[in-house]
Amino acid sequence: MISLSSHVLDTTLGKPAAGMQIELTDAVGNNFITMTDEDGRCSAWGDIELTASVYQLRFFTGSYLLEKHGNSFYPFVDIHFEVTQDGGHYHVPLLISPFGFSSYRGS
Repeated sequence: MISLSSHVLDTTLGKPAAGMQIELTDAVGNNFITMTDEDGRCSAWGDIELTASVYQLRFFTGSYLLEKHGNSFYPFVDIHFEVTQDGGHYHVPLLISPFGFSSYRGS
């Protein structure tokens, strides 16, 4: 079984980014919109069944960063990643600040 989780951390505050909207889109355009929980995490993706393919996570960072910091250079951050059939669990963290971001494949 293939599973996906994400975690958004605000590196300026040193805290999770709670209440951030995230959209998962698969290779054929099916999408699901959800929000990070109070710990900045998300692992519920609605009816999308993950299979070997390319996916996109769009993090709607602009409104969060404007609310918390009064400034945002990035209205959203898109991360494209490839899932393989035997990939198991995928964890895609996002580290954000008003003027920068980074991501990696977590565990």
